[in-house]
Amino acid sequence: MASKSNRFALYVLMFNMFIAMSGIGLIIPIMPDYLETFGVAGQALGFLIAMFAFSQFLFSPLAGDLSDKFGRKYLIIVGLVIFGLSQLMFGMASDLWILYLARFFSGVGSAFIVPPMMAFVADITTEEERGKGMGLLGASMSLGFMIGPAIGGFLAEVSLRFPFYVATTASLVAAAISLFVLPQTAPPVVQTGKLAKRENLFKQMKRSTTTPYFVMLIVMFVFSFGLANFQATIALYVDKKYAFTPGEIAVLITAGGFVGVIVQTFVINKLFKKFGELKVILVNLLVSAFAMISVLFVDGFWPILIVSSVFFTAASLLRPAVNTLISKQAGTEQGFAAGMNNAYMSLGNMVGPALAGILFDINMSFPYMAGTFILIVCFFIASLTQRKQSSIVPQ
Repeated sequence: MASKSNRFALYVLMFNMFIAMSGIGLIIPIMPDYLETFGVAGQALGFLIAMFAFSQFLFSPLAGDLSDKFGRKYLIIVGLVIFGLSQLMFGMASDLWILYLARFFSGVGSAFIVPPMMAFVADITTEEERGKGMGLLGASMSLGFMIGPAIGGFLAEVSLRFPFYVATTASLVAAAISLFVLPQTAPPVVQTGKLAKRENLFKQMKRSTTTPYFVMLIVMFVFSFGLANFQATIALYVDKKYAFTPGEIAVLITAGGFVGVIVQTFVINKLFKKFGELKVILVNLLVSAFAMISVLFVDGFWPILIVSSVFFTAASLLRPAVNTLISKQAGTEQGFAAGMNNAYMSLGNMVGPALAGILFDINMSFPYMAGTFILIVCFFIASLTQRKQSSIVPQ
């Protein structure tokens, strides 16, 4: 990443990731009111979230494979266009089924954006610099998630549909910028027949179990499950237990996201160089588990704000650490590895909110107890493979 062209390419990727993630986030504060115009509420919102994650799961491996075959640039552009048009479809919808179709295509667009971007970062960085590149890409993702809801709430003052039109415009502008200024990376040589074996999603998932980074894929699934579990229930939990205002709930989520952006931008590369990605993963699995269970034992706004900030900070370190370690073990199959990485993340994003909602209806403490248990189990799984991983990946 030493050359100016590579640095510029990384900045363009960061901008694209920010646009995509803020486009996802900006609809969050307006969804309850928007869905009311269709005569539906919470259950429909849960299905819409699941629809997005499901289409991401289906198409992420395909996007990764295609980027290995044809290069990253045009996959990213196609993803931005699909994502932008899906936001337009959502904003102009007149029937509920159109909302589901639009969210499905939003997931497709996201699938064609994220894995090729991660593979692109691997293309333009050395192993030594990869952690920094993944951290910066993760920071732009976190920043988009953090700022998106605030932008959506502000734009909704014009009309409930206006934020979707702005998201469409921003995505199409990002696609145009990428078309003209983003360089094309040379796709690696793909052995004849190998791509065909991975065309079937289930064969791809089966093949992923034989890769040296399979344990890290499991970590990504569990981490995404825990993060989605926490995000899906924390607003309900503090509203029901403490009667927090919407403003206080927004501060809980935004403050943690802000700390995550700072850590990913300025701290994470130093941690990788000093301790290695695997140790960062192990420590932050424990930290995230501790923070999740601590929610049940603290009381009041400020203690919960501290605990949630610790959780989101640990999450912000886990994602780029896992991405970097997988990338280092992927060799010439960066697209395939990134696609499977996103697929496992999407599975976690599907299962996490669904299980958390069921458990919350039984007892509002259960999602945090279950999430903590799963994170600890994941820690022990990763610990057992530490020696093997350390011998494969240079620290």
